[in-house]
Amino acid sequence: MHNFSTVVARSAAAPNGLLKDWWLRLKKQRRRKIMGFPKFSSILSANANNQNGSIQENLIKNPRKYLTFPRSVFNYLGLGRLAVSGNKSDGSQRSEEEEKVYSWLYALAQSDKDLVFEYVRSTERGLSFTEAERRLRENGPNVPLEYTFPNWWHLLWHAFFHPFNIILIILSALSYVASDSPNGCIMLILVFISVSLRFYQEYTSSKAAMKLSEFVRCPIKVQRCAGRVIQTELIVQVDQRDIVPGDIVFFEPGDLFPGDVRLLSSKNLSVSQSSLTGESWITEKTADAKENQRTPLLELKNICFMVRVTVEFYGGELNGISYSDPVTVKKYARRAQSGVGNYSSGMGLVVSTGCKTYMSTMFSSIGKKKPPDGFNDGIRCISYVLISVMLVVMAIIILTDYLKSHDVSESVLFGLSVACALTPNMLPLIVNTSLAKGALVMARDRCIVKSLAVIRDMGSMDILCIDKTGTLTMNHAIIVNHLDSWGSPQEKVLRFAFLNSYFKTDQKYPLDDAILAYVFTNGYRFQPSKWSKIDEIPFDFIRRRVSVILETESNASQGRSSQNCDRFMITKGALEEVMRVCSFIENVDGGEIVTFSSEDYQRILNMGEELSNRGLRIIGVAIKRLQMVCLNISVLFLLKQGSHPNMANEEITESDMVFLGVITFFDPPKDSAKQALWRLAEKGVKAKVLTGDSLSLAVRICEELGIRTTNVTTGPELELLNQDDFHETVKSATVLARLTPTQKLRVVQSLQTAGEHVVGFLGDGVNDSLAIDAANVGISVDSGASVAKDLADIILLEKDLNVLVAGVENGRLTYGNTMKYIKMSVVANIGSVLSLLIATLLLEFEPLTPRQLLTQTFLYSVGQIAIPWDKMEEDYVKTPQKWSERSLPIFILWNGPVCTLCDLGNLVFLWYYYRDYNIFDVKFFHSAWFIEGLLMQTLIFHLIRTEKIPFIQEISSWPVICSTVVISAIGIAIPFTKVGEVMGFTNLPFSYFGFLVVLFLGYFTVGQVVKRMYILIYRKWL
Repeated sequence: MHNFSTVVARSAAAPNGLLKDWWLRLKKQRRRKIMGFPKFSSILSANANNQNGSIQENLIKNPRKYLTFPRSVFNYLGLGRLAVSGNKSDGSQRSEEEEKVYSWLYALAQSDKDLVFEYVRSTERGLSFTEAERRLRENGPNVPLEYTFPNWWHLLWHAFFHPFNIILIILSALSYVASDSPNGCIMLILVFISVSLRFYQEYTSSKAAMKLSEFVRCPIKVQRCAGRVIQTELIVQVDQRDIVPGDIVFFEPGDLFPGDVRLLSSKNLSVSQSSLTGESWITEKTADAKENQRTPLLELKNICFMVRVTVEFYGGELNGISYSDPVTVKKYARRAQSGVGNYSSGMGLVVSTGCKTYMSTMFSSIGKKKPPDGFNDGIRCISYVLISVMLVVMAIIILTDYLKSHDVSESVLFGLSVACALTPNMLPLIVNTSLAKGALVMARDRCIVKSLAVIRDMGSMDILCIDKTGTLTMNHAIIVNHLDSWGSPQEKVLRFAFLNSYFKTDQKYPLDDAILAYVFTNGYRFQPSKWSKIDEIPFDFIRRRVSVILETESNASQGRSSQNCDRFMITKGALEEVMRVCSFIENVDGGEIVTFSSEDYQRILNMGEELSNRGLRIIGVAIKRLQMVCLNISVLFLLKQGSHPNMANEEITESDMVFLGVITFFDPPKDSAKQALWRLAEKGVKAKVLTGDSLSLAVRICEELGIRTTNVTTGPELELLNQDDFHETVKSATVLARLTPTQKLRVVQSLQTAGEHVVGFLGDGVNDSLAIDAANVGISVDSGASVAKDLADIILLEKDLNVLVAGVENGRLTYGNTMKYIKMSVVANIGSVLSLLIATLLLEFEPLTPRQLLTQTFLYSVGQIAIPWDKMEEDYVKTPQKWSERSLPIFILWNGPVCTLCDLGNLVFLWYYYRDYNIFDVKFFHSAWFIEGLLMQTLIFHLIRTEKIPFIQEISSWPVICSTVVISAIGIAIPFTKVGEVMGFTNLPFSYFGFLVVLFLGYFTVGQVVKRMYILIYRKWL
């Protein structure tokens, strides 16, 4: 073909740089068009047959001469919108890197083999060892992803450096300065718990992408050329990591494609692309296919991707199963090589390796597409607000107190105590305890929660995307019907299909098991004992059918001569392939055999298409009465020699058969799935099915489960849509079929960004990993792929959607209790601090000493530990709950003044009622303010936790009631004890406690009025 040295001399960049160089030329061409350079029409009319010029330049200047670009490339060249790249993808369009890979692979798929060698700068002899080493140095090892595992100290610093942690550490240090060691120690423990949990989660989740390395550990057969003068072609084994673009590779069953490969030759080749598409059926590949831009990328016949196994053996498409275990595939490969079956083999040209492959581009977004966490962002905003308020209030209080006392140290300590009182100290513990409690509840339902924060997200989830296979269905086939050629039920069709499955010994597969189970469980008595097997012709991918040759026991026992013995060949397989070998058809009315006409052929095809559109799998059944003399000539001798009949003999033997009918199969939905989906819908969670399977099958499943199928779409249809239409289609569609992994990712991102939904995704395959990683709630199953499980937040030990219903309820309970504490603590703390500020300005002394204020804060904080065990109202858990950036500030503005009003009422009463009594002094005021402030901060939780009237229409859980009673009793008792004397308290008259009863009744009354007004205006409370 081309001289190797000439090709190498043309190479000005690394082979993988070809893709970049080609893409830059496309972009340059686009700029020329914008600047007024010749239009594409003139460029396309240029002579592209000049072999002296660069083929790559011709590819750019005259693209339609060599290939038809996919729509995405024309979009990039200015005929459509350019894909927007960024950290926050809305999923409507592919990224620029994806566009490069798509365009490169389409170009190679649509080009002749000679041009393909030019594109990757290689030859039919392969690369020389020197050139291969040079390319390996320039491109690096052939690993799927350029992933750098973060150092543990980076993760630890990231977990530690959070505004709230900084606040707690500063306040802890100040507490030690203020001689309040217990409070300082508690805050340090809270920081330790928070940092440890976050560090552990991020450290374990960051390892997920490393699982992809399992794809790159195997030797590859490569053709290399050696010699300076006379070049010799050598077949050598090279580690996958050392493969470079331009290598010619050989493969057989069980081998792994080392990258994106353009087939040069193939024999009976089929591959399992289940890791990319989610479909369990095998895909046929051939080197001589002519592709066009309308073919979906993963359906290109002459392009192979980095999939685990190349397969071609019995049972593949007929039985609806493919094997990805290399040991199993190698076993069948050896059988094929020995003469039983057809042996898969091929040769291909590696066109992309490493991070330039389709799989690497697909997985490169792992860990980068995670949506922002609204809750954590909200907590961060609260921290910044608290810091700002803290600094302002501290400055005012310190300055005011100093002007009155002229004691700098005392003023500073009082200001620091106020800052500590303003901080919701128990927030990390409350949040993590609530999440851990939810995780334990889900663990009892056989569900492993890897990320605690995801429980809270489940409470906000309003869309659940589900991969159909094995999740909604039982993942095994059952017989729906057995029909004759006119679509009527016919037992004879079932009988012969049963005999075929019963006597075949090559390998039994799910459809065989389904046939046998149907016959045995429904009471059919086909008496297989009266038949004896003579031999069989196993399934292979070319014929796509399996035949067995049987003889009745009665005939065998009568000792007939071989010339007169009646024997039957029973064939079942793909409908088209079975009809191909039929010359006769059984008449429905009289049971007589008539010629198989073209009208019969078309009628059966139409019936098969109709059944397929209903989501059923179909196999055809045919029989043939064999004479012994025919059997001796065409089959028996060959089978006794231990070899499979060649194609010519198969055509003689499997010919002139009588078509009986079809068997239809269906993978039924689980009994629990419909109930679970109905329960999720009741709770405001809509289900969308995202699958790589066919649309008809997905629609059939959804109809069985009660999922609406009025709006459905497919992956190829989504590829043709612009940005707005894409978002609108994804929003309205309930069933999306034939999706690639990247399309599933884009659908999830579209729902998150354009639809502003909190999305969960349930899947178990490698093809689901991108969507699982990008979803707010990633869910996998224990039997799923390792990558999917590592990226998932939740792992189900059983494929039961009812576990998710319980998870949604726990998530909303967790979210609700967390919001109770956040709103209650912020409102109470800000209200109390404002009261302290006003009291400090009005009084000649401090409302509380630093030690008294820190003690009050400590008791109040300990009392909130029971909040995670509180219950929620039924109406609250029926709807998804989301964090609102505006709700908290508005909530504080409405309810904060109520707390301040209560404290000021206490201040006025103490000042005007007890001022004329001798008992009123600083200690008296401190004791009264301490008890009132502690009771108010403890009782406010009961007002905020429910929309109803507390203690009358709604009562909290018993742990919260007990906590309230205990903390209140301790607070009231302290002034009457020796501890109170040490802290500077004094006894209080009973009249004051009577006033507190009236004060808190008024507080609850005013608070309830404000609550009803707030709900009336904003339609929501928590």
